[in-house]
Amino acid sequence: MLSIFHTNDFHNALTPQKAARLRTLKSERPNSLLLDAGDAIWAGNIYVRPFGEPVLRFMSEAGYDAMAVGNREFHFSRSGFRKKIAWARFPVLCANVRARKPGAPLPVTPWVEKTVAGVRVAIFGLTIPMITERSLSARVSSYVFDDPIEVAAKLAPELRDGHDVVIALTHIGLRQDRRLAAEVAGIDVIVGGHTHARLETPEMVGSTAIVQAGCRARHVGRVEILTDGNEVKVSAGIMEL
Repeated sequence: MLSIFHTNDFHNALTPQKAARLRTLKSERPNSLLLDAGDAIWAGNIYVRPFGEPVLRFMSEAGYDAMAVGNREFHFSRSGFRKKIAWARFPVLCANVRARKPGAPLPVTPWVEKTVAGVRVAIFGLTIPMITERSLSARVSSYVFDDPIEVAAKLAPELRDGHDVVIALTHIGLRQDRRLAAEVAGIDVIVGGHTHARLETPEMVGSTAIVQAGCRARHVGRVEILTDGNEVKVSAGIMEL
């Protein structure tokens, strides 16, 4: 049995006390992961907090295993993007962002692999496109976004091969999460954010479970995953944080 605790859209509302609660929840379930679906920080889309984002330090202390880039974590400049997420001591994921300059490094990674109690888990990130090739702002941006569904359609089958569980950690909103689940095969769980939905039970689209846990550190979601051969069984709910 694999447990996943998940949050989204903190908007800087995570306190040290609630971070400690998350750490306790995770420690009580040794076979667990702690994930966040983006928009954790205080800064908006353009502004960069010059001395870093304390909420990322709280999340690091809580033991987060990964988070998706939210629109608040993104910045069009190389230095701004790095500075916004610099205090994260865990992987920050986005598979559908790329540098406009070929070969330029990214401050994020598309996906990570975790092995928990012998279960091989692939987690990939998707973010709502902030700047695309057609945007006027692309002229001054170091980065552009590709369509998240198209990117997932290429990546998910590759991750499915060789992993027991595939998780999409998304900041694209519930409507797009539903589209992702309907159009892209091979995803077991979509841990979503951006629309601040509080899903008391998982929303099933085919065999894919969609979960989301509200906003502003009021709740934490919990997903239980049981792998039985090639079958993945999912149950989920949320609790007050």
